[in-house]
Amino acid sequence: MRYEDMTAAQQEAEREHQQQVFDEFKAAGLTLDMSRGKPCAQQLDLSVPMLSLLQSAQDCFDDTGLDCRNYGVIDGIPEAKRLMARLLDDEPDTVFVFGNASLTAMHDTIARCLDYGCLGSQPWASYDEVSFICPVPGYDRHFAILEQFGIRMHPVAMDENGPDMDEVERLAASDERVKGIWCVPKYSNPSGVTYSDEVVRRLAKMPCAADDFRIFWDNAYCVHHLYAEPDRRDQVLDIGIACREAGTPDRYLKFASTSKITFPGAGVSAMACSPRNLAEAKKLCGAQMIGHDKLNQLRHARFLPTDDALAAHMDRHAAILRPKFALVQEKLAQGLGDADIATWTDPRGGYFVSFDGLPGTARRTVQLAHEAGVTLTSAGATWPYGDDPHDSNIRIAPTMPSLEDLDLALNIFVCCVRIAALEKLMRL
Repeated sequence: MRYEDMTAAQQEAEREHQQQVFDEFKAAGLTLDMSRGKPCAQQLDLSVPMLSLLQSAQDCFDDTGLDCRNYGVIDGIPEAKRLMARLLDDEPDTVFVFGNASLTAMHDTIARCLDYGCLGSQPWASYDEVSFICPVPGYDRHFAILEQFGIRMHPVAMDENGPDMDEVERLAASDERVKGIWCVPKYSNPSGVTYSDEVVRRLAKMPCAADDFRIFWDNAYCVHHLYAEPDRRDQVLDIGIACREAGTPDRYLKFASTSKITFPGAGVSAMACSPRNLAEAKKLCGAQMIGHDKLNQLRHARFLPTDDALAAHMDRHAAILRPKFALVQEKLAQGLGDADIATWTDPRGGYFVSFDGLPGTARRTVQLAHEAGVTLTSAGATWPYGDDPHDSNIRIAPTMPSLEDLDLALNIFVCCVRIAALEKLMRL
């Protein structure tokens, strides 16, 4: 029965029942974690064979004869460039291979823009204020980078096609101090939305007050499908192609990594961009580094040497994750469908489910879950400054727990959502 249709007496009886269920969970002293989108141990085991690929001195030479144990090759060995080009929908000669985390690459790219500008433009730090467009709900670590640098954030709502492009275009054209936009274009964090072709083309061709406006295209989930059937796999139009067609070839900076493909703590990340942007990045990075871990680049390139090898590896990941995402849908539908107090996404890939409870209940839900032993991503984390003005969105991360633990954690979550909703409706 819909909670809003209940009488006050019925709501009170339901609240008392849910409180009793909650108290039983709390008394069990559980410790369950759904706070971050981490691969589980079973997924990490898939890449263990990669660690034994370099067994001799001769194994440490790449296919050009370069000794990967030594200095040099600032932008990555050719084999690694070919691998990362597959993830970035680009050509190897447009790729700059970095260290294990694309987040670091994005952070440092923004730092270079602040210090040096872009392709001869005024350094961003010389303005009294600069700002970024931030589709919401979005990735909390993107927002953390901007907040750390003092860059103002403009939240823009997402729908099933991507960000509200009318608002994005208005902001981009309004002020030369609006310098960029964060995009997770495929299986977005946390909603699972994939940008439509129209959205991608509008991003590429929209008028911008800033000549150095940059699209930070974080294609983190580019090969992270949950289903094998082609018609159940999302595809996104490449922003590089769209920008070149629109006459804005320097506007985009594409990022990806193997963090959720092999080992998050020992992966490979990369950026693809226009030749001018790439040349500038290599020049500026020359004072910072001589080169990243080429042995790790070599291991990855040999472990995933072809499109077919990469696809087969990701199919094995999907087989592990698919039952977990199915369980989320089953538990939420069974536990909350009759109450009409929440909505949630049903993604076809990526690492998250985006959940919206009644306005004003997300923080209370997270608090209750914590008391019962379930750690969730902080309420508000999917908004700039941790401030969800609706206090409704919660990011569910089902990948790391076992199916058994996930089942229990979702039972607790459903109970907490119900209690928070009843408290809100009863004005408690």
